Amino acid sequence: MRALVLPGPGEAEIMEVPAPKAANGEVVVDVERVGVCGTDVEFFTGEMAYLHQGHAAYPMRPGHEWAGRVSAVGTGVDPRWIGRLVMGDTMLGDGTCRRCRRGRQHLCERREEVGIRGGRPGALAEQLAVPASSLHPLPDEMDAALGALVEPGGNALRAARATRVGPGDRVLVLGPGTIGLLVAMFLRASGAQVHLMGRSGGSLEFARSLGFADTWTGDDLPQAPFDAVVEASNAVHLPALALDRVEPGGRVVYIGLAGEPSTIDTRTLALNDVTAVGVLSASPGLADTVAAFASGEIDPRPLVAATVGLTGAGDVLAGRRPEGAAPGPKIHIDPRRQ
Repeated sequence: MRALVLPGPGEAEIMEVPAPKAANGEVVVDVERVGVCGTDVEFFTGEMAYLHQGHAAYPMRPGHEWAGRVSAVGTGVDPRWIGRLVMGDTMLGDGTCRRCRRGRQHLCERREEVGIRGGRPGALAEQLAVPASSLHPLPDEMDAALGALVEPGGNALRAARATRVGPGDRVLVLGPGTIGLLVAMFLRASGAQVHLMGRSGGSLEFARSLGFADTWTGDDLPQAPFDAVVEASNAVHLPALALDRVEPGGRVVYIGLAGEPSTIDTRTLALNDVTAVGVLSASPGLADTVAAFASGEIDPRPLVAATVGLTGAGDVLAGRRPEGAAPGPKIHIDPRRQ
């Protein structure tokens, strides 16, 4: 089968690789749609922390935001999975450790992450093998394009819920990228008053097109009280700004990751009685995200600017937007296309 392989930093090649087989407890999925994520870009550039921590190594096959149809099952797997449209959890715990037994497999020290960690091949390929236990079936109201948005949506849902805000509360989201906009959508659905701060006029204009009128840059952000702040950018200085702008007694949610260490003043955290929450992984939010997308409560489709074939994935990883792309932040890959 064809798959995208990263032989090293700055390199991306379409290669013929052995097609996967469904091992015991696994399924093979015919991949229909994959979202390109900032993590994939960091693997392409060589900046991803896992490369330097020994959790990942070249050559590697990325892709973890995916949807497709089950085409084969291994021993011990219900054959009724065959033909189902599914997406899957990225985080695959060992199933035996203390964290896994407590339902926190996404924090398992020995976990694999599809297309990210532990050598588990990713979804930027014509087929993908994953454990059946990681699958989430997609209802008839959803297609593969929506299915490939569930993984980032699950992260965003968890971040939105971590703010613990409700109707009338003011929330500031830093970073109007895919995750930030999805967080804003979930917060808006909860009745919160959502403000977005970014750098690019284009990204803020796009946010306004989604109905978010309160959009700002760092230069004109109002001195208003925010009951919660969600830091969803990759800027090294914004975690500190998030803490500075939250109301005493409020909550700061950190879901963005900078390429180098960022710092906050814990004196501000303690003296203002602020709660800080970190969010890693969509795992606990996947089922509820599927339900929100299927019901139409959240419509993330406008975030997808373009869909290209597998041979276009290298250009996307290198930061080149497809010709004619809409203004949204997310690019999808359809591995069935050339």
